[in-house]
Amino acid sequence: MIEIDPWNPEPVLIARAAAILRKGGLVAFPTETVYGLGADGLDPQAVRKIFQVKGRPQDNPLILHLSAPQEAEELAELDGRARAVMDAFWPGPLTLVLPARPVVPEAVRAGLPTVALRMPDHPVALALVRKTGRPMAGPSANRSGRPSPTDAAAVEADLGERVDLVLDAGSVGIGLESTVIDLTGEKVLLLRPGGMPVERLEKFFSTPLEIPGGSEKKRSPGTRYRHYAPEVPVHIWDMKEELPRALDPAQSAFMGMTSPPFGFARVVLFDSQESYARGVFAAFRRFEAEGIRHIVAEWPDPSGIGLALQDRIQNATSPATFPATIP
Repeated sequence: MIEIDPWNPEPVLIARAAAILRKGGLVAFPTETVYGLGADGLDPQAVRKIFQVKGRPQDNPLILHLSAPQEAEELAELDGRARAVMDAFWPGPLTLVLPARPVVPEAVRAGLPTVALRMPDHPVALALVRKTGRPMAGPSANRSGRPSPTDAAAVEADLGERVDLVLDAGSVGIGLESTVIDLTGEKVLLLRPGGMPVERLEKFFSTPLEIPGGSEKKRSPGTRYRHYAPEVPVHIWDMKEELPRALDPAQSAFMGMTSPPFGFARVVLFDSQESYARGVFAAFRRFEAEGIRHIVAEWPDPSGIGLALQDRIQNATSPATFPATIP
Protein backbone atom coordinates (compact mmCIF):
# COMPACT_ATOMS: atom_id res chain seq x y z
CA MET A 1 0.00 0.00 0.00
CA ILE A 2 1.32 3.44 -0.91
CA GLU A 3 -0.17 6.85 -0.20
CA ILE A 4 -0.91 9.01 -3.22
CA ASP A 5 -2.11 12.59 -3.54
CA PRO A 6 -5.84 12.41 -4.40
CA TRP A 7 -5.83 15.72 -6.30
CA ASN A 8 -2.37 15.74 -7.89
CA PRO A 9 -1.25 12.10 -8.07
CA GLU A 10 2.51 11.74 -8.26
CA PRO A 11 3.54 10.66 -11.81
CA VAL A 12 6.13 8.19 -10.51
CA LEU A 13 3.48 6.36 -8.48
CA ILE A 14 1.02 6.33 -11.36
CA ALA A 15 3.75 4.95 -13.64
CA ARG A 16 4.53 2.21 -11.12
CA ALA A 17 0.87 1.19 -10.91
CA ALA A 18 0.38 1.33 -14.69
CA ALA A 19 3.41 -0.94 -15.20
CA ILE A 20 1.82 -3.53 -12.90
CA LEU A 21 -1.44 -3.39 -14.87
CA ARG A 22 0.33 -3.76 -18.22
CA LYS A 23 2.07 -6.88 -16.89
CA GLY A 24 -1.26 -8.45 -15.94
CA GLY A 25 -1.26 -7.51 -12.26
CA LEU A 26 -3.94 -6.09 -9.98
CA VAL A 27 -4.02 -2.56 -8.55
CA ALA A 28 -6.61 -1.27 -6.08
CA PHE A 29 -7.41 2.37 -6.82
CA PRO A 30 -9.73 5.10 -5.56
CA THR A 31 -12.69 6.54 -7.43
CA GLU A 32 -15.28 9.08 -6.35
CA THR A 33 -17.67 6.22 -5.53
CA VAL A 34 -15.73 3.35 -3.87
CA TYR A 35 -12.29 1.77 -4.23
CA GLY A 36 -11.93 -0.44 -7.30
CA LEU A 37 -9.85 -3.53 -8.05
CA GLY A 38 -8.19 -2.75 -11.37
CA ALA A 39 -6.86 -4.99 -14.12
CA ASP A 40 -6.17 -4.55 -17.84
CA GLY A 41 -9.69 -4.81 -19.19
CA LEU A 42 -8.57 -6.26 -22.52
CA ASP A 43 -6.38 -8.99 -21.01
CA PRO A 44 -8.58 -12.06 -20.30
CA GLN A 45 -6.02 -13.61 -17.94
CA ALA A 46 -5.76 -10.42 -15.88
CA VAL A 47 -9.55 -10.14 -15.76
CA ARG A 48 -9.85 -13.71 -14.50
CA LYS A 49 -7.54 -12.77 -11.60
CA ILE A 50 -10.18 -10.29 -10.45
CA PHE A 51 -12.76 -13.06 -10.18
CA GLN A 52 -10.31 -15.33 -8.35
CA VAL A 53 -9.15 -12.72 -5.84
CA LYS A 54 -12.65 -11.46 -5.06
CA GLY A 55 -14.34 -14.86 -5.14
CA ARG A 56 -16.68 -13.27 -7.66
CA PRO A 57 -19.14 -15.44 -9.62
CA GLN A 58 -18.12 -15.76 -13.27
CA ASP A 59 -21.53 -14.66 -14.54
CA ASN A 60 -21.29 -11.21 -12.89
CA PRO A 61 -20.10 -8.69 -15.54
CA LEU A 62 -17.46 -6.03 -14.89
CA ILE A 63 -17.33 -2.29 -15.58
CA LEU A 64 -14.58 -0.97 -17.84
CA HIS A 65 -13.17 2.38 -16.66
CA LEU A 66 -12.09 4.93 -19.25
CA SER A 67 -10.12 8.19 -19.14
CA ALA A 68 -12.01 9.95 -21.97
CA PRO A 69 -15.40 9.51 -23.70
CA GLN A 70 -13.84 8.84 -27.09
CA GLU A 71 -12.26 5.65 -25.74
CA ALA A 72 -15.75 4.13 -25.70
CA GLU A 73 -15.86 4.09 -29.52
CA GLU A 74 -13.54 1.06 -29.70
CA LEU A 75 -15.41 -0.90 -27.04
CA ALA A 76 -19.11 -0.37 -27.76
CA GLU A 77 -21.52 0.51 -30.52
CA LEU A 78 -22.51 4.11 -29.87
CA ASP A 79 -25.41 6.15 -31.17
CA GLY A 80 -26.19 9.83 -30.77
CA ARG A 81 -28.06 9.29 -27.50
CA ALA A 82 -25.14 7.47 -25.89
CA ARG A 83 -22.69 10.16 -26.96
CA ALA A 84 -24.98 12.87 -25.60
CA VAL A 85 -25.19 11.09 -22.21
CA MET A 86 -21.40 10.81 -22.06
CA ASP A 87 -21.00 14.49 -22.87
CA ALA A 88 -23.51 15.43 -20.18
CA PHE A 89 -22.48 13.16 -17.30
CA TRP A 90 -18.88 11.98 -17.78
CA PRO A 91 -16.71 12.03 -15.79
CA GLY A 92 -19.06 11.02 -13.03
CA PRO A 93 -20.78 8.17 -11.17
CA LEU A 94 -22.75 6.91 -14.17
CA THR A 95 -22.18 3.59 -15.95
CA LEU A 96 -23.65 2.93 -19.39
CA VAL A 97 -24.54 -0.55 -20.65
CA LEU A 98 -24.13 -0.67 -24.43
CA PRO A 99 -23.77 -3.24 -27.24
CA ALA A 100 -20.23 -4.59 -26.98
CA ARG A 101 -17.68 -4.77 -29.79
CA PRO A 102 -15.72 -8.02 -30.27
CA VAL A 103 -12.59 -6.56 -28.66
CA VAL A 104 -14.20 -6.78 -25.19
CA PRO A 105 -13.24 -10.11 -23.57
CA GLU A 106 -16.05 -12.52 -22.76
CA ALA A 107 -14.89 -12.59 -19.13
CA VAL A 108 -15.59 -8.85 -18.81
CA ARG A 109 -19.03 -9.25 -20.39
CA ALA A 110 -19.84 -12.44 -18.43
CA GLY A 111 -20.93 -13.94 -21.74
CA LEU A 112 -23.42 -11.15 -22.47
CA PRO A 113 -23.53 -9.16 -25.75
CA THR A 114 -23.22 -5.92 -23.76
CA VAL A 115 -20.45 -4.00 -21.99
CA ALA A 116 -20.64 -1.61 -19.03
CA LEU A 117 -18.55 1.57 -19.38
CA ARG A 118 -17.86 4.54 -17.16
CA MET A 119 -15.42 7.45 -16.79
CA PRO A 120 -14.68 8.01 -13.09
CA ASP A 121 -14.44 11.48 -11.62
CA HIS A 122 -11.24 11.01 -9.63
CA PRO A 123 -7.76 12.29 -10.58
CA VAL A 124 -6.01 9.08 -9.50
CA ALA A 125 -8.31 6.77 -11.45
CA LEU A 126 -8.18 8.94 -14.57
CA ALA A 127 -4.39 9.26 -14.45
CA LEU A 128 -4.00 5.50 -14.00
CA VAL A 129 -6.20 4.59 -16.98
CA ARG A 130 -4.52 7.25 -19.12
CA LYS A 131 -0.99 6.07 -18.25
CA THR A 132 -1.86 2.40 -18.74
CA GLY A 133 -3.31 3.14 -22.16
CA ARG A 134 -5.96 0.46 -21.83
CA PRO A 135 -9.50 0.36 -20.39
CA MET A 136 -9.37 -0.82 -16.79
CA ALA A 137 -11.75 -3.42 -15.42
CA GLY A 138 -12.60 -2.32 -11.92
CA PRO A 139 -15.24 -3.85 -9.63
CA SER A 140 -15.20 -2.86 -5.97
CA ALA A 141 -11.99 -3.93 -4.20
CA ASN A 142 -13.55 -6.23 -1.62
CA ARG A 143 -14.40 -9.88 -1.22
CA SER A 144 -17.54 -10.60 -3.17
CA GLY A 145 -20.66 -9.92 -1.14
CA ARG A 146 -18.90 -7.78 1.48
CA PRO A 147 -19.52 -4.05 2.08
CA SER A 148 -17.73 -2.04 -0.59
CA PRO A 149 -14.48 -0.35 0.53
CA THR A 150 -14.54 3.41 0.97
CA ASP A 151 -10.92 3.65 2.10
CA ALA A 152 -7.69 1.74 1.54
CA ALA A 153 -7.77 0.09 4.97
CA ALA A 154 -10.97 -1.74 4.01
CA VAL A 155 -9.28 -2.97 0.82
CA GLU A 156 -6.35 -4.33 2.80
CA ALA A 157 -8.67 -5.96 5.36
CA ASP A 158 -10.55 -7.88 2.65
CA LEU A 159 -7.91 -8.64 0.05
CA GLY A 160 -4.53 -8.25 1.79
CA GLU A 161 -1.53 -9.42 -0.20
CA ARG A 162 -3.64 -10.84 -3.02
CA VAL A 163 -3.43 -7.39 -4.65
CA ASP A 164 -0.12 -6.28 -6.14
CA LEU A 165 -0.55 -2.62 -5.15
CA VAL A 166 -3.08 -0.47 -3.26
CA LEU A 167 -3.13 3.26 -4.02
CA ASP A 168 -4.23 4.97 -0.81
CA ALA A 169 -5.85 8.34 -1.55
CA GLY A 170 -7.92 8.56 1.63
CA SER A 171 -11.68 8.24 1.91
CA VAL A 172 -13.90 8.47 -1.16
CA GLY A 173 -16.42 11.25 -1.76
CA ILE A 174 -19.71 9.50 -2.56
CA GLY A 175 -19.46 6.13 -0.83
CA LEU A 176 -21.88 4.18 -3.06
CA GLU A 177 -21.23 2.62 -6.45
CA SER A 178 -22.19 4.25 -9.74
CA THR A 179 -25.69 4.37 -11.18
CA VAL A 180 -26.06 1.92 -14.08
CA ILE A 181 -28.41 2.54 -17.00
CA ASP A 182 -29.03 0.40 -20.08
CA LEU A 183 -29.04 2.21 -23.44
CA THR A 184 -29.33 -0.84 -25.68
CA GLY A 185 -33.03 -0.36 -26.42
CA GLU A 186 -35.51 2.39 -27.14
CA LYS A 187 -36.32 2.83 -23.44
CA VAL A 188 -33.69 3.83 -20.89
CA LEU A 189 -33.53 1.18 -18.17
CA LEU A 190 -32.33 1.78 -14.61
CA LEU A 191 -30.33 -1.34 -13.77
CA ARG A 192 -28.82 -0.09 -10.51
CA PRO A 193 -29.39 3.16 -8.59
CA GLY A 194 -26.16 4.75 -7.43
CA GLY A 195 -24.12 7.90 -7.11
CA MET A 196 -25.87 9.70 -9.98
CA PRO A 197 -29.35 10.72 -8.77
CA VAL A 198 -32.15 9.32 -10.91
CA GLU A 199 -33.85 12.73 -10.89
CA ARG A 200 -30.97 14.25 -12.88
CA LEU A 201 -31.19 11.51 -15.48
CA GLU A 202 -34.95 11.74 -15.82
CA LYS A 203 -34.66 15.49 -16.32
CA PHE A 204 -32.07 14.91 -19.05
CA PHE A 205 -34.16 12.27 -20.85
CA SER A 206 -37.46 14.09 -20.15
CA THR A 207 -39.03 10.79 -19.16
CA PRO A 208 -39.03 8.40 -16.18
CA LEU A 209 -36.49 5.59 -16.29
CA GLU A 210 -37.87 2.08 -16.69
CA ILE A 211 -37.27 -0.52 -13.96
CA PRO A 212 -36.43 -3.85 -15.61
CA GLY A 213 -36.47 -7.36 -14.26
CA GLY A 214 -35.20 -10.81 -15.14
CA SER A 215 -32.46 -11.10 -17.74
CA GLU A 216 -32.39 -7.39 -18.54
CA LYS A 217 -31.31 -6.46 -15.02
CA LYS A 218 -28.49 -9.03 -15.13
CA ARG A 219 -26.64 -6.84 -17.64
CA SER A 220 -25.50 -4.73 -14.70
CA PRO A 221 -22.70 -5.60 -12.28
CA GLY A 222 -23.86 -6.04 -8.71
CA THR A 223 -27.43 -7.22 -9.33
CA ARG A 224 -27.29 -11.03 -9.44
CA TYR A 225 -26.21 -11.86 -5.91
CA ARG A 226 -26.36 -10.61 -2.35
CA HIS A 227 -23.98 -7.67 -1.96
CA TYR A 228 -22.73 -5.13 0.57
CA ALA A 229 -23.41 -7.35 3.60
CA PRO A 230 -21.38 -7.34 6.83
CA GLU A 231 -21.12 -10.54 8.88
CA VAL A 232 -23.52 -8.96 11.39
CA PRO A 233 -27.27 -9.19 10.59
CA VAL A 234 -28.72 -5.93 9.25
CA HIS A 235 -32.31 -4.93 9.97
CA ILE A 236 -34.30 -2.15 8.32
CA TRP A 237 -36.38 0.10 10.57
CA ASP A 238 -38.57 2.92 9.33
CA MET A 239 -38.94 4.43 12.84
CA LYS A 240 -42.75 4.28 12.53
CA GLU A 241 -42.96 0.65 13.52
CA GLU A 242 -42.10 -1.04 16.79
CA LEU A 243 -38.59 -2.38 17.10
CA PRO A 244 -38.63 -6.15 16.46
CA ARG A 245 -38.87 -8.00 19.78
CA ALA A 246 -36.00 -10.30 18.85
CA LEU A 247 -33.60 -7.36 18.90
CA ASP A 248 -31.95 -6.29 22.13
CA PRO A 249 -30.92 -2.62 21.75
CA ALA A 250 -28.23 -3.10 24.41
CA GLN A 251 -26.42 -5.49 22.04
CA SER A 252 -27.27 -3.69 18.81
CA ALA A 253 -26.05 -0.65 16.87
CA PHE A 254 -28.20 1.97 15.19
CA MET A 255 -27.36 4.06 12.15
CA GLY A 256 -29.43 6.73 10.46
CA MET A 257 -30.39 10.40 10.60
CA THR A 258 -32.89 10.41 13.50
CA SER A 259 -32.06 9.79 17.17
CA PRO A 260 -33.62 6.44 18.12
CA PRO A 261 -36.01 6.19 21.09
CA PHE A 262 -34.06 3.27 22.57
CA GLY A 263 -30.69 2.97 24.26
CA PHE A 264 -28.62 1.20 21.60
CA ALA A 265 -25.09 0.07 22.43
CA ARG A 266 -23.76 2.20 19.55
CA VAL A 267 -25.42 5.00 17.61
CA VAL A 268 -24.06 6.66 14.47
CA LEU A 269 -26.08 9.63 13.23
CA PHE A 270 -25.54 11.34 9.89
CA ASP A 271 -26.46 14.96 9.18
CA SER A 272 -27.65 14.36 5.60
CA GLN A 273 -28.54 11.59 3.16
CA GLU A 274 -25.23 12.24 1.39
CA SER A 275 -23.35 11.66 4.64
CA TYR A 276 -25.42 8.54 5.31
CA ALA A 277 -24.49 7.18 1.89
CA ARG A 278 -20.84 8.09 2.35
CA GLY A 279 -20.63 6.35 5.71
CA VAL A 280 -22.94 3.34 5.46
CA PHE A 281 -20.32 0.79 4.39
CA ALA A 282 -17.70 2.08 6.83
CA ALA A 283 -20.27 1.88 9.64
CA PHE A 284 -21.11 -1.71 8.70
CA ARG A 285 -17.44 -2.62 8.98
CA ARG A 286 -16.93 -0.69 12.22
CA PHE A 287 -19.88 -2.35 13.96
CA GLU A 288 -18.69 -5.73 12.77
CA ALA A 289 -15.23 -5.13 14.26
CA GLU A 290 -16.72 -3.97 17.57
CA GLY A 291 -18.59 -7.24 18.08
CA ILE A 292 -22.08 -5.78 17.72
CA ARG A 293 -24.77 -8.51 17.52
CA HIS A 294 -27.26 -6.70 15.25
CA ILE A 295 -27.26 -3.57 13.08
CA VAL A 296 -30.44 -1.50 12.77
CA ALA A 297 -30.48 0.88 9.78
CA GLU A 298 -33.00 3.68 9.49
CA TRP A 299 -34.86 3.53 6.18
CA PRO A 300 -33.93 6.66 4.16
CA ASP A 301 -36.07 8.83 1.94
CA PRO A 302 -35.75 7.75 -1.73
CA SER A 303 -34.95 11.21 -3.11
CA GLY A 304 -31.50 11.96 -4.51
CA ILE A 305 -28.86 9.54 -3.26
CA GLY A 306 -31.49 8.01 -0.99
CA LEU A 307 -32.73 5.59 -3.65
CA ALA A 308 -29.25 4.09 -3.98
CA LEU A 309 -28.89 4.02 -0.20
CA GLN A 310 -32.15 2.10 0.08
CA ASP A 311 -30.88 -0.36 -2.50
CA ARG A 312 -27.60 -0.99 -0.64
CA ILE A 313 -29.26 -1.41 2.76
CA GLN A 314 -31.88 -3.74 1.28
CA ASN A 315 -29.18 -5.82 -0.41
CA ALA A 316 -27.28 -6.09 2.87
CA THR A 317 -30.33 -7.65 4.52
CA SER A 318 -31.63 -10.09 1.91
CA PRO A 319 -31.21 -11.34 -1.66
CA ALA A 320 -31.34 -8.50 -4.20
CA THR A 321 -34.78 -7.06 -4.88
CA PHE A 322 -35.82 -3.81 -6.55
CA PRO A 323 -37.60 -1.62 -5.80
CA ALA A 324 -36.56 -1.91 -2.17
CA THR A 325 -39.35 -2.59 0.30
CA ILE A 326 -39.45 -2.44 4.07
CA PRO A 327 -39.71 -6.00 5.49
